[in-house]
Amino acid sequence: MTVLKALKKMFGKSEAEQLAPAAPLPVSKSPTEGAYRETASPVAPAAPAEVSSQPAAPRPKAERPRRERAPKPVVAPWKVEDFVVEPQEGKTRFHDFPLAPELMHAIQDLGFPYCTPIQAGVLGYTLKGKDAIGRAQTGTGKTAAFLISIITQLTQTPPPKERYMGEPRALIIAPTRELVVQIAKDAAALTKYTDLNVMTFVGGMDFDKQLKQLEARHCDILVATPGRLLDFNQRGEVHLDMVEVMVLDEADRMLDMGFIPQVRSIIRQTPHKGERQTLLFSATFTEDVMNLAKQWTTDPAIVEIESLNVASDTVEQHVYAVAAADKYKLLFNLINDNGWERVMVFANRKDEVRRIEERLVRDGVNAAQLSGDVPQHKRIKTLEGFREGKIRVLVATDVAGRGIHIDGISHVINFTLPEVPDDYVHRIGRTGRAGADGVSISFAGEDDSYQLPSIEEKLGRKISCEMPPTELLRAVVRKPRVEPAADSE
Repeated sequence: MTVLKALKKMFGKSEAEQLAPAAPLPVSKSPTEGAYRETASPVAPAAPAEVSSQPAAPRPKAERPRRERAPKPVVAPWKVEDFVVEPQEGKTRFHDFPLAPELMHAIQDLGFPYCTPIQAGVLGYTLKGKDAIGRAQTGTGKTAAFLISIITQLTQTPPPKERYMGEPRALIIAPTRELVVQIAKDAAALTKYTDLNVMTFVGGMDFDKQLKQLEARHCDILVATPGRLLDFNQRGEVHLDMVEVMVLDEADRMLDMGFIPQVRSIIRQTPHKGERQTLLFSATFTEDVMNLAKQWTTDPAIVEIESLNVASDTVEQHVYAVAAADKYKLLFNLINDNGWERVMVFANRKDEVRRIEERLVRDGVNAAQLSGDVPQHKRIKTLEGFREGKIRVLVATDVAGRGIHIDGISHVINFTLPEVPDDYVHRIGRTGRAGADGVSISFAGEDDSYQLPSIEEKLGRKISCEMPPTELLRAVVRKPRVEPAADSE
């Protein structure tokens, strides 16, 4: 009681008042939240001069203005009839083949109304399940030809009910990392309306990062270089016993680069050639290439497309007779005087590529290099920078230059003539793409001019050799250094 008296004296309340229960608060339902909440209500009405500190009661739902929601636009499902391509004499439409609507939708998005000659020739056989050997240069549409065959096969045939993540149904082997990346990019565009997964395995990139692809989803189409694919296979991460379609791209280049022993090891892991479809593509049909085709295919259809004219008809070709000591001056002044913005320069050796790139950068030209010594992640960034116009001049070897499909390259310069005539055709094919005009300029010096006759024989015509204008041989005036747009790691 002593405590109660003390409280009474402190707060000025009686004992009864201290112990009396608090009056219950009225309960109201919030119309906006649909949940019950407690709101305090004064016991006595407030004086007129006082402003209530309580929030105003929410307006009943019926009194609030209603905002009309805009109806969602109705998107009609895509139909093949939406892809209108008129028949033309001498041209084959994709409509002329039994392709799935999802694939036709992707083809329309890519803007391909008619087949190229290699596509029309190959698809007539491969869509019926036959093996095929195709001879065609890069830039003729052969990538789309075998991708359309693969996608058709995989969409028409349901996948096995039981399969490991690392069991691809289609395998594409290509000799260079750049070509693998380009093929995978094309495959992703053509499979965008399907459930097929595309993966790439290339050397020079993080192994664990590539492995995580397999842990996340099934692999339907695998594009790989031979060495990295063998790494995955030998570690037991990739199993090739369920491959339904196998493609060997640029078989002649794989021969030149010494990859055939690795390719043999890979093919031994796949089903027997009678149980899979095999497509082989090569720029040339040498005796070695045909022997490989005989070993790996069954009664193949042979499709040959004379594609040299594809490059030469759209590319204006020049040859300058110039001393080796004057080549760099000629290169710099050609690029600088004409203001060319997207140029590819080819040299035969990695050390030549490095020196050319270093001198261009030192003299104020935004340049970058592509060779086997450049790490893969940097090569990809360099290509993207070149594609986006951030890099003005790309200097490359033939190995690194294979598989580069970038529109808008105005000029190709052969700083040294290639030792293999086929490489000349590949080089100049980097310009004059997609119907655009292009220019190639070759420097013929005392060390490489003897290559010219074999190149002319390959082309089937002469290329006039001329002396460069004197002003293009003047000394280089050094400009402030411009750092390359690609990472300088």
